[in-house]
Amino acid sequence: MKIALAQLNYHIGNFESNTNKIIAHIHEAKEKGADLVVFSELCVCGYPARDFLEFREFINLCEEAANKIAEECVGIACIIGLPTPNNNPEGKDLNNSAYFIEDGKVKAIVNKALLPNYDVFDEYRYFEPSTSFNCINFKGKRIALTICEDLWNTIENPLYITRPMDVLMKQNPDVMINIAASPFAYNHDEERIDILSDNASRYNLPLFYVNHVGAQTELIFDGGSLVFDNQGKLADEMPYFVERMAYYTLDDNAQISFDHTSTIKPGRESNIEQIHQGLILGIRDYFYKSGFKQAILGLSGGIDSAVVCALAAEALGAENVMAVLLPSKFSSDHSIKDAEDLVTNLGCMSQTVAIAKITDAVEEQLHPQFENLPFNIAEENIQSRSRAVVLMAMCNKFGYILLNTSNKSEAAVGYGTLYGDMCGGISVLGDVYKTQVFELARHINKDKEIIPINSIIKPPSAELRPGQKDSDSLPEYDILDKIIEEYVEHRCSSAEIVKLGYDAPTVQRVIRLINLAEHKRYQTPPILRVSPKAFGMGRRMPIVGKYLS
Repeated sequence: MKIALAQLNYHIGNFESNTNKIIAHIHEAKEKGADLVVFSELCVCGYPARDFLEFREFINLCEEAANKIAEECVGIACIIGLPTPNNNPEGKDLNNSAYFIEDGKVKAIVNKALLPNYDVFDEYRYFEPSTSFNCINFKGKRIALTICEDLWNTIENPLYITRPMDVLMKQNPDVMINIAASPFAYNHDEERIDILSDNASRYNLPLFYVNHVGAQTELIFDGGSLVFDNQGKLADEMPYFVERMAYYTLDDNAQISFDHTSTIKPGRESNIEQIHQGLILGIRDYFYKSGFKQAILGLSGGIDSAVVCALAAEALGAENVMAVLLPSKFSSDHSIKDAEDLVTNLGCMSQTVAIAKITDAVEEQLHPQFENLPFNIAEENIQSRSRAVVLMAMCNKFGYILLNTSNKSEAAVGYGTLYGDMCGGISVLGDVYKTQVFELARHINKDKEIIPINSIIKPPSAELRPGQKDSDSLPEYDILDKIIEEYVEHRCSSAEIVKLGYDAPTVQRVIRLINLAEHKRYQTPPILRVSPKAFGMGRRMPIVGKYLS
């Protein structure tokens, strides 16, 4: 049996595009002699569709699209994913389903059993878990078809009370196929391989796994579809962050062969390499799928805005990036020059709008209210908000989308100005620690200097008052980032973090800052997710909670 795996980039709710893409790849697979072509979880509607799933019309359009696909699936079989109505009056209204289509007809329907409801996943909000499991007969083989999480209930960490493959094994399957929508995190590829390899070896069956690729607002899907032999050995690994179609032949002895050169890498890519690729895809898809072409950002001469500008130029083309220099009376000459050098290196568009007169005018109008009170954070934030006013005005006038340049370290402790440097359409670095931003800059510069060296080596500063440095207000970033990681990503208590060797008052202060800044994070743009625990939809914390604050 010749199996094609279609690792494709879908667009949520764009039924015409998704349907045409699926049909085109069915035809391509048929021309290449495939017996079966496999698409990913909920490919018909895109993933995650969230509350679109609550609209009856949306579900009807999914079924209409599936019928169009079935009409074109003649002389070949395919597996597609879509939401379907739950005909049982008890339980949720929908199933997360896979259609097995052969010769123009839906021959089998498989419903997902294990519905993740943690981190970024919210499937039990919409879907009813399946309790019945049956293999599919095709070309003399019995296929055990499962959907994503159905293979993730490991012995080491059982999240659910059932394991679909245990039931399916009683029907003597010949091969496992798993369709998935598994989001990217920089450590997830290794975990994914381990889990799937464990399944293949445990059940002594070859396993074909196909994943989404592409970004859906903050969620990035990295592809990396996989094939394992019945011993759990990785037979092939499809490329990451790109669309790809690959063909495999499964013989009667469960042996897998393929014509293309295997893309299995001798070593895993570094976290920074993966983050770089993920952010490029995230930026590109956010603009393309939203119908926008051009980005704008404030370019300060610092490392954060420099990295965002370089990533945007790579993702969208330098000609589609407008970098705006917004010097204040506190901006240093070297910061302006660093920003100008970056613009030259990238070849992007740029303009300079000085904000001194804007901030002076605001301060003058507020003079009666402020009286003779000393300069403090109020005046600092007026500068930041003046920059946002200029950038958003240019967005309105010219149709740009503003890129937010705040990093995860700043977002964690609230080191940013609401309605100032925290505004934007999408946050590029909001899940990237400051120490990782430095690594990203060096990675971007690996072949030639793009980001000026001075932007990398100078002490970070918001330049909102004379001689200001980030370290005046915060612990050094190598310490700060580790404390944030332990608290946010590993959910450690202050006592546990102190036991790791960190200063107790510093730990308590950082955790307090993180909790006090929750109201700010509720009002920030969507953050491109690259870590196992990002701010946003995957971390749900109360604003007014007392615990740990």
